[in-house]
Amino acid sequence: MPDVAVVIGASGAIGDAVVRRLARDDRFGAVLALSRRPVETVDGVVSSAIDLRDEDGIAAAAGQAGALGAVRLVFVATGMLHDGAQQPEKSWRVLDAERLANSFAVNAIGPALVAKHFLPLFPREGRAVFAALSARVGSISDNRLGGWYGYRASKAALNQMVRTLAIELGRNRPEALCVALHPGTVTSDLSQPFTRGRDADDLFTPDQSAEYLLGVLDRLSPADSGGLFAWDGAAIPF
Repeated sequence: MPDVAVVIGASGAIGDAVVRRLARDDRFGAVLALSRRPVETVDGVVSSAIDLRDEDGIAAAAGQAGALGAVRLVFVATGMLHDGAQQPEKSWRVLDAERLANSFAVNAIGPALVAKHFLPLFPREGRAVFAALSARVGSISDNRLGGWYGYRASKAALNQMVRTLAIELGRNRPEALCVALHPGTVTSDLSQPFTRGRDADDLFTPDQSAEYLLGVLDRLSPADSGGLFAWDGAAIPF
């Protein structure tokens, strides 16, 4: 059976770049690109729809991945900082229950449900990687500016999910790892409103980000499982 890579959030800037790089990676016989919106596929890529708010759909996507071969990489490239109407909160005065729930649904609960259905597909032996995009601002100990309540809190929840998943994963798949990744600031629709005035050297293209993040995954070992790592491989404290 061929080794399979799965990218969830394949229509996003980083997800699309990751799919294209994995499609050129000889280690994978198939790449499954999952997204709410249709994506332009390239050779070796199978595209399908997924909605992280629909657990039945996540389970169906996992079944599709398992039918393609041995799942060795699951890369969750989803995330929500803003959606036009919902902007990051600058003060507690604007906290809203529905918007907070929306942040947690996309940034923490969705990836956790992906793990629930995809981690059991990992082979019992050999290397396998589950990686989810998080953010440095999800670090509780590194929070010195405040604000962005929903995004910070939901990414912190994701980091805790990853840590807890890694502990369970290691019990029966000791060569596998589960990590969270901070991609840096990437030129995308998500970051665009917050990059004005930033030095160009502090911004990455989606392809640069994909290259850095996949390189980090290649250098990590099972001993790193459960951690949060930046685009340059540096560990970020929770």
